[in-house]
Amino acid sequence: MKGPGTFKTGLVKAAGLMSGTSLDGVDVAELVSDGERIERFGKSGYRAYSDAERSVLKEALGCWQGDDLDAALKIVQRAHLEALTGFTPELIGFHGQTLAHEPRGRGTHQLGDGDALAVAARAPVVWDFRSSDVQMGGEGAPLAPFFHFACAKWIKAHAPLAFLNLGGVGNITWIDPRKAKAEDEGALLAFDTGPANAPINDLMQQRRGQSYDEDGALARRGTVETGALELFLAETYFARMPPKSLDRDDFSVMLDLVRELSDADAAATMTAMSAAAVMQGMQHCPIPPSRVLVCGGGRHNPVMMHMLREALDCAVEPVETVGLDGDMLEAQAFAYLAIRVARGLPTSCKATTGVGALVGGGNISYPA
Repeated sequence: MKGPGTFKTGLVKAAGLMSGTSLDGVDVAELVSDGERIERFGKSGYRAYSDAERSVLKEALGCWQGDDLDAALKIVQRAHLEALTGFTPELIGFHGQTLAHEPRGRGTHQLGDGDALAVAARAPVVWDFRSSDVQMGGEGAPLAPFFHFACAKWIKAHAPLAFLNLGGVGNITWIDPRKAKAEDEGALLAFDTGPANAPINDLMQQRRGQSYDEDGALARRGTVETGALELFLAETYFARMPPKSLDRDDFSVMLDLVRELSDADAAATMTAMSAAAVMQGMQHCPIPPSRVLVCGGGRHNPVMMHMLREALDCAVEPVETVGLDGDMLEAQAFAYLAIRVARGLPTSCKATTGVGALVGGGNISYPA
C-alpha cells in the first residue's frame, strides 16, 4: 500500500468517482497518467441511484455542513463504494455529491467522507477538491478544464477547440492546445454556461413522473415560446464575464417561465434555453473554436444537439468522434485531478475558476 509522499514519480492508475447534479448515479472510471500526460484509459462502470435514493438526495439539495444529512450521506457512501466493486486503483478521486454551491456566499458543499471511503475501499482517496479554490477567492468550478487540456493533447489537437459538458449544469472549456501546459497564460478559459439538463429533468419529473426527456421526444413535439426564451436570456448571469459558476438550482425561474405552457412546449422551450445559454457563452471565447466536443447526458438529446449545430459556426460533435467516452469524462477528470493533487500540481487557475493563484485543491485520506 502506498503511503503519504509515494506518488511523486511515474505513472499512477487512478479511479475517479463522479455523481453529478442530475442525480442519475455514480460514474467510476480508471485512467493511467503521470498527472500531466494521459498514458491510457482503463475500464469504467456505473451505479445508478434508485428512485428512493434519488428522492432522499434531492431533499438534501441546498443543505450545508451541519445540517441533518445522515440519510443522504449513507446513500452517497454506499453507492460510491459499490461503484468501485471490481476496481483495484492505486488512488481514488472522490468528488462527492454537490448539494450547494455559493462561491461568493457560504462556499461549496460536496457531501462525502473521504476518510471513511479510504478505509472501506482500502486505497488512498483524494476528496474535497473545490474548497481550497473557493477559500482563495475562486469559483470552485468548473474543475475538469485541466483534464480537458490533457485530452486535447491526447487527441493531438492543433487548433483551438472547446469541450462542452451538458450535465445538470452546462460548462465549457476553451483550449489552445498549442500551449505547453494547462496553467500557461492563454491555454484555457472555462466557466458555467448556464442550466443544462437539471431543469428539464425537474420539469419531466413534475409533469410526467419521468426522470428525463428521453431522446428529446417531448421537446421535439413542442414549439419554443420566444417570449419566455427572451426573459430567460435577460438574466444578469449572462452579462457577467467569466470565470463564473452556478448552483444546480440557480435558474429555478425557468420552471416559472414555462408554467402556463403545454408539456411539449415547455420541454421545447427549456431545451432551447439550455442551448441558448451555450450560444451566449461562446461569445466569450478568445478565438472561435474550430470544433465543439460535447460530453454529458445532453449530447444524447437530438433536439438540443440540433439547436447547437444550427447556431454555432463550427462542428458540434459528441466526444466519441475523437475516441473519448462522453459518459465517463467527468469521472476520468477526477481520477486525473487526484493524481495531480497527489503530485502537488495545480488543479485550477485564474482562467478556469478566477482564483488569484494556482491552486491544487483536495485532501488525501489514507486507509491506515
